[in-house]
Amino acid sequence: METLANIESFVRSAESGSFSAAARRLGLTPAAVSRNVAMLERNLGQRLFLRSTRKLTLTEAGERFRLAIGGHLDGLQAAIAAQTTQQGEPAGVLKISMSLAFGTDYLLPLLPAFVARYPAIRPECLCDNRAADLIAEGIDVAIGGGFALTPGRVARSLAPAHCIAVAAPALLAGRALPATPDDLADFDGILLRSANTGRLHRWALRNAAGEAQAAMLNESLVVNDPLAMRQAALQGLGVALITLPDALPWLASGALVRLLPDWYVDIGTISVYYAHRTLLPPKTRVFVDYLVEAFRQRGYATRFDARQPQAMPPP
Repeated sequence: METLANIESFVRSAESGSFSAAARRLGLTPAAVSRNVAMLERNLGQRLFLRSTRKLTLTEAGERFRLAIGGHLDGLQAAIAAQTTQQGEPAGVLKISMSLAFGTDYLLPLLPAFVARYPAIRPECLCDNRAADLIAEGIDVAIGGGFALTPGRVARSLAPAHCIAVAAPALLAGRALPATPDDLADFDGILLRSANTGRLHRWALRNAAGEAQAAMLNESLVVNDPLAMRQAALQGLGVALITLPDALPWLASGALVRLLPDWYVDIGTISVYYAHRTLLPPKTRVFVDYLVEAFRQRGYATRFDARQPQAMPPP
């Protein structure tokens, strides 16, 4: 009788084309995944993969076996999880992808109540600013804004994703505040280089009337991390376009000032993403539901909306 570990190692390796990627998803070493697959091949008496230094390729027998398994693996895992949870409660390691700044300020504070409610779930937080490949990397949920919804991924909206122009008071001392986005060209600018594409983010600002204008920021300083951009703005190094959640604590303290309070960048929504499965694991389902409710109770959909009055403190 073949073990579930051997079959799972085969399926995940076939999906990712790599023992290393499958190992990251399964929480194993590449050597362990390779051994599991080799044992499966030995027991079946057939070679399932053609191996090279660059990638794995399914043999004809391997492709037949993968198709025969179909979607049964997810259902079997869900059935096992339902039977092996502690006292019927959701259990297991929950891998959560989040950006460092947003995760530290808003998501980590939500975890104490969650783990108190579901003590058999162990969160594992992966802080990164790129859009994670949920399936290939074995991530249960990702929280972020402005991500394209790729095949095999579903999302539930949590709040608007808006960016605003901010600067430190020292940078503004003795200077006229910008009245239009064109006036930003009179100030040093802090720009963000995309971790995914390597390009500089160039955004258009819009207002409540539906008008749109390019943000005329000078390329005075370039960083590749939103947290570094916020810190650079706090140091008075220039005007930056940062997300409203990242700015709120510093606007409240006066360390940053919002410029052009009638203008903002709309980059979509902050959402919780997860891989579509017919049977969503209980640990994932309860976390998504908890997150949606926590955002609702804290009014984040309103607080993170750049069009709301509380997002527009006077300069």
